[in-house]
Formats: sequence, structure tokens, C-alpha cells
Amino acid sequence: MEFELLKRPRRLRLSQSIRDMVRETSLDVKDLIYPYFVVPGQGIKQEIKSMPGVFHFSIDKLIEDAKEAYGLGIPAIMLFGIPSHKDQLASQAYADDGIVQRAVRAIKDVMQSLIVITDVCLCEYTSHGHCGVIENCYVDNDKTLELLAKTALSHVKAGADMVAPSDMMDGRVGYIRQLLDREGYVNIPIMAYSAKYASSFYGPFREAAQSTPQFGDRKTYQMDPANSDEALREIQLDISEGADIVMVKPALPYLDVVRRAKDNFNVPIATYNVSGEYAMIKAAAQSGWLQEKAIVMESMVSMKRAGSDMIITYFAKDVAKWLTIR
Repeated sequence: MEFELLKRPRRLRLSQSIRDMVRETSLDVKDLIYPYFVVPGQGIKQEIKSMPGVFHFSIDKLIEDAKEAYGLGIPAIMLFGIPSHKDQLASQAYADDGIVQRAVRAIKDVMQSLIVITDVCLCEYTSHGHCGVIENCYVDNDKTLELLAKTALSHVKAGADMVAPSDMMDGRVGYIRQLLDREGYVNIPIMAYSAKYASSFYGPFREAAQSTPQFGDRKTYQMDPANSDEALREIQLDISEGADIVMVKPALPYLDVVRRAKDNFNVPIATYNVSGEYAMIKAAAQSGWLQEKAIVMESMVSMKRAGSDMIITYFAKDVAKWLTIR
């Protein structure tokens, strides 16, 4: 019996031009957010060993690099600060002359249009490396909220366009929102690290941010990697408290969570393509096992396909360059 093949999906894969016409998911430089690690000092651009191509920057060098990122079309950066002094109560996190506060002011002096997002957490600033106030070897949720809100407010007063609480304390979005509103900053958005997992993919970041816990781990406040229903509850709580953007972190191992979030909530969703994801691709590419550009671009598209509206990634400058020469 003859078989007449009427449906041929391959017809729409015949050329790059046709493939572009029917592509369902697009990636744009405007989707990208570039994270930076800023340190005290002058003239510092020091590569982070476990993250090739990522650096600790002093403020002067940070401005130079941020100008390049902005020139590539990247609309936003995210700042992480490493202070010269750490203590039990993370006093440099909310100090007016803290490293992030000074960096924000310096950037805004020269690049008003660049969106500056600040990570709001205490782990880089505490002597114990945890994300909050320690009471009897336990991170006290409610005592931490005031310090987080003070930190967010200090960033906004310095000129930050958006704050991103990453600590995973219960109620912190609402606490920050209320303080910002009382102080007159009703138009500052909050990007909440809503579904932040207690992940093994953060290892290189802890070197970069010098934030390894001195005891225990963060499993009592970051999420269990086995749970996705819980992620939806966390996201719903953050939205109810005033989050404008919610985040899933890490990205690639949790694309199912991104998809569920997209299907259930009508708010912008960010994914954080974290240090471990970055380091693995870099290591494999340097060993000749993978083609870096192809793997990175496939990864970025997978995040967009899953439902991400914006991607925080250490590959941002590379992706921006590759998008312009396609």
C-alpha cells in the first residue's frame, strides 16, 4: 500500500531564514542583567579563580566595565558588595558609606539611564556568613527583617533603581515595601528572590562574595531542592507582600519551577543563571568538551522558553555580543 506523506515538519527547518520566521522563543539583549562584585580600593580588577572572566572590581574599574555593558545594550546590572569589615550585625550592609552605597552613587553620577539593582542580603557582611541575625546558633527571622529593610533603604537613598532581597527570610518583602513607602520611595520596584533553593550550584559565588557560612548551612531558610509546590507558595506570599518581580534561583535545574510560576502568576519572572552553572560551562569549554557559545545560547533560550522574562547571568556581555553578530 502506498503511503502519501502530507505532513513534513522539516519543511519549516529548511533554511536559517525559515527557522527564524517560525521561531517560538526569542532572546534579546534587553532580557539580560549583568551581576558585579564590587570591593574597596582603587584600580582593582581581579579575576575570581572559580569563575573565569568574572572579576572583583573596585568602583573606578566597575564604572569602566559597566559602561561597556551598557554600550552593548544591557539595560541593567546587579551589585554585590564585599566590605573591608564584617561583624555580627552586618553593619556595613546598611552604612551610608558602605561599598554598595558608594558604588551606586558613583555609577549614577555618570550613567543615569543604566538600571542599578542591588542585592539585599547580609551574608557578605556578617562575620559568620549567614544571611541574618544569629541567636543561639540559629538565624532569627524577625530580628533580621529590620536590618534587611535598613539595607534596602540605604541602597535606594544612594540611588538604586530596584532592590532585590535574596535572604529568604519570611515577611521581608512586606517589611521592605512598607519602609520604602513610608520614606517616600513608593515607585522603587522590588525583585524578590522568591524561590531560592539551598543549592550546591552556589559554590563559586561563595568564593566571589566571601560569604561561606562559618557554621552549619542555609537549609533552614533556603528551599529544599525537592519541592516545587512550596515554590509557588513562596512566590504567592512575596507577591501579596508587594513584590513586583519574582525570581527562581538557580535557573537550569529549576526550569520546571519557572514554568509553573509563569503558568500561575501574572508578574514578571526572573531567573538567575548562577555561578555553578557558569563555572561548569566555562570548565567544559576550556577543556574542549563543549562549544561555549552554542551551549550558552541554548541555555539562555531554555530559560526564556520556560517562562523567564529576564535573566541574570555572568554571560550577559558575551550573549550581548553574540546577539549582534548572528
